[in-house]
Amino acid sequence: MTMKPANLASADGVWDHLRLAPGALADDRAIEGEAAIVVADGHVRWVGDRTALPADCAALPRFDGGGALVTPGLVDCHTHLVYGGQRANEFALRLAGASYEEIAQAGGGIVSSVRATREADEDALFAQSAPRLEQLLADGVCAIEIKSGYGLALAHERKQLRVARRLGEAYGVTVRTTFLGAHALPPEYAGRSDDYIDRVCREMLPALAAEGLVDAVDVFCERIAFTLAQTERVFQAAQALGLPVKLHAEQLSDMGGAALAARYGALSCDHIEHLSAEGIAAMREAGTVAVLLPGAFYTLRDTQLPPIAALREAGVPMAVSTDHNPGTSPALSLLLMANMACTLFRLTVPEALAGITRHAARALGLQDTHGAIGPGMPANFVLWQLQDAAELAYWFGQRPPRTVVRQGRIALEATR
Repeated sequence: MTMKPANLASADGVWDHLRLAPGALADDRAIEGEAAIVVADGHVRWVGDRTALPADCAALPRFDGGGALVTPGLVDCHTHLVYGGQRANEFALRLAGASYEEIAQAGGGIVSSVRATREADEDALFAQSAPRLEQLLADGVCAIEIKSGYGLALAHERKQLRVARRLGEAYGVTVRTTFLGAHALPPEYAGRSDDYIDRVCREMLPALAAEGLVDAVDVFCERIAFTLAQTERVFQAAQALGLPVKLHAEQLSDMGGAALAARYGALSCDHIEHLSAEGIAAMREAGTVAVLLPGAFYTLRDTQLPPIAALREAGVPMAVSTDHNPGTSPALSLLLMANMACTLFRLTVPEALAGITRHAARALGLQDTHGAIGPGMPANFVLWQLQDAAELAYWFGQRPPRTVVRQGRIALEATR
């Protein structure tokens, strides 16, 4: 169980006797010996070899790291954390042979979560979502994206986004909210998808953006969801409001969504199992992050691997996320996703670790404040009870964080 901010102690002082994981520092320095991190006013003031600690830091409070491995705070850059109910029955149906599309066409899938989410009030949604967030925080997560998309009407999308904001405040964690009104077609708009997109663009998005509830805009561009033309309409509406975009792209087929998203400077394209060479080239040119979601790949028993080698060769940054959602990735461990990214997608350990830190932060537009440790950045880092950084992607089912510093506060401290 994660403590609430009111009970959290300040992390200000010198964190000594640390071993920095490779790639942990924002400036890419490598420190061979033991390191120290100086935290002041909730931000990193200095980090480096402990023998070079500035003299004016000598009198500051000391936190003995005991030789712990240190990484930046983890970043979960794609989740649908706020929703009502659950969909274990669909898991059973898929095991019996039903496809994702068959379940959706029969009134299940996203629409079933829409019904449960609409029926729950804001407090009920908060109560259901908080334990899920606590599980992710216990894994070392210090920043998280939470999408809407299970309301599919203004009042209910607002409710989801308000809960996401409340979770960030209650748990002292950075939450980026993403409006995913174009997630599925609500039942009341059956056969009228263009009319629904019109409402998304003209009513829902402007209202929610005006209320300060939207940090980015996403669309599910797929044959069971929305077309390329409808996706572009949403992107144009987001652009007019000065909001960055991202895309559920090429999960079930190659719709050309990644290339479209790249033309709009998308932060990320996510899933991308069917991503084409043209899509990769467009993403590289735009600096768009490829977000890999092995939990959904695993749950759906997919066989189409994302084009990892081509992404690697093109230099497209690859992030890894839980895609936590009730239907296709009920995952509550980002470390497990790092393991799956290695075992299922053949990422290297350094790629997986960058995927849950610096590249994940970039996928949220948070690269200046999260995903690395550097002077001036908020203090978000994790001390691990591990000997080697490879263990972060090696173990699954273990809770190895010893101490989590989140937003300059000591958010979790385990008994050694």
